[in-house]
Formats: sequence, C-alpha cells, structure tokens
Amino acid sequence: MSPVLTSLTTVTKTTAPPAAKLSTPVLIAILVTVLTWASAFLVIRGVAPHFDGGALALARLTVGSVALGVVMIGRPWMRMTLREWMLILVFGVAWFGAYNVALNLAEHSLDAGTTAMLVGVGPILIALGAGVFLGEGIPRWLAIGAGVAFGGVVLIGIATGLSGGGGSPGFGDGIGLFWAMLAAVTYAIGVLCQKPVLRRLPARQVTFLGCVIGALCCLPFSGQLVADLQVAPVSSILGAVYLGIGPTALAFSTWAYALSKMPAGQLGVTTYVVPALVVVFGLAFFREVPAPLAIVGGLLCLIGVAISRRRGHVTNPGARRTVPTKSRR
Repeated sequence: MSPVLTSLTTVTKTTAPPAAKLSTPVLIAILVTVLTWASAFLVIRGVAPHFDGGALALARLTVGSVALGVVMIGRPWMRMTLREWMLILVFGVAWFGAYNVALNLAEHSLDAGTTAMLVGVGPILIALGAGVFLGEGIPRWLAIGAGVAFGGVVLIGIATGLSGGGGSPGFGDGIGLFWAMLAAVTYAIGVLCQKPVLRRLPARQVTFLGCVIGALCCLPFSGQLVADLQVAPVSSILGAVYLGIGPTALAFSTWAYALSKMPAGQLGVTTYVVPALVVVFGLAFFREVPAPLAIVGGLLCLIGVAISRRRGHVTNPGARRTVPTKSRR
C-alpha cells in the first residue's frame, strides 16, 4: 500500500488541547445556568397539575421571548448566512420547542429527580456529537469523566425509583421515560447546532432567535394555554412566568455565553451537577429525603465533572499524518 493511502486510513492519536482556564465571568455564567436549570425541574413539577405540557412550553417561551427582546433593544444585529439561519432554525425547534414540550410532559408522570437523571443523558450525546461533528475530538479524560458522571446520574435515577420518587411511578412509566429521553436527544441536537453559529454571531442574538422560533412552534397549543390560564392558581401562573424569565431568558443567555468561550463537550458535562441539585432542592422545598444511593450518585456527578477538566489525549479519526512529498519543478 502506498504511503499516501496508508496515511488516509490511519487513525492517529494526538494530544488534545489542554482544558481552557475558565475566567470568572464564564464560571459565573455556568453557575447561574446550572442553578436556574435545576430549579426549573422543580417549578415544572409544581405547576404540572395546572398546565398541559405544550401550553406550559408556550407560556414559558412567550415570556422568555419578550424578556430577551427587551435585552436586544439597542444591540447591534449581525446579518446571518443561509447556513447560520438553518442551524438556528434547528436549534430553536429542537431545544426551545421540542425539548420544553417533552420535558413538561415527562414531569406529568415522572418526579423531578428521575426526569433530571434521564435528561442527564444529553451531555453524553453532546460530548460524543461535538467530537464527531464539531471536530472537538473526544479527550480521554472527557470520556472518563462523562462515564463517571453518567454512572452517578444512573445511581440517582435508581435511588429515586426505589424510593418511589415522591409517589410517582418512576421508571415504571414508559410514557414518561419516552418523553424524558426525547428531551435529552433534542437538547443535544440543539447544542450541537448552536455551537457553530456562536463562533461568529452574538450569543444574545442566537438565544433570542432560538426562543422566538420555539415559541412559534408551540403556537398550536394557544387554545390549551388560554384554557389553563383561566383555571390555574396565581402561584402556578407566576411559576410559568419564572420559567420564562429565569431558566429560559437568563439561563439560556448565560449558557450561550459560556458555550461561546469553551468546547461544547466540556460545558455539556458540567450540567451533570443538575440532577444532584434537583435532589437537594427537592429536600429543601418539598421535604423529600434523598436515598443514600442518590447522595452517592450526586457525588459521582461532581467527581465526573472534575475529571472531565483534566488534560488528556483525543482520538481524532479525521487527523492525517503529513506525508512528505517531492516538490515539483
């Protein structure tokens, strides 16, 4: 076989770039994101009896679009290419539209902890997708950290299921399981489409467009939303407003900012702390005592995040050896 053909078929092992040192603003953005997203699981659970899944998504995204629109006032608008428009369209439909509807429907039959665990599959898909489609590669420590954290997420889910999940059917509900896994998949698709456009476009603009697109996708639920608003208590309506301002407008903005400053795989794995936070918040607000196995799972999540930040090697199928060639005269 010729040297050129050999180089084309050889998978080389290259040293991955070291994990970037995170600045204080990026760390704050990550902290705000995970805290508000964790709170969203609890708020959704609390308002679920009063809002249909699609109706709650429309309410949340409408409020979020208005809040993000206010932030966009006076901000410069960058013209986008057709490719960027297509990526943002998929990003908005997948993550803002489909994800929110699926997540809400999942929490109609699953408790917040179990849902958070299942959605926690998303970062695994993001890390793998970023390595394959975004050229980030899959560093050894990222893979190990993701595996450890995922094991922690599974332990949280098992503990929640064994303890009854606060009266919910837990893993026994196939419908809830389906919606939660769909939320994880659409979450990963959204991030993988969002990352490329953030290389050039402002995070605020991308987040605003994604939220508006998601809200437009949920317009078929307008009738149900009007009906739900007529009977929902004030506390649940305020909960829907909070979901639009906090976990949507604020958290998606801080997420987009952090994503523009670091690899998608490394950022995605930090959300493994969300299920652990949901368990803690559940104890604080709903007086739910987490099972010992859930506490172990939460610790594993944090350990996995720490491991993922280490330096390592990445297997890059697209890498090629440089083959010396004779100059032509």
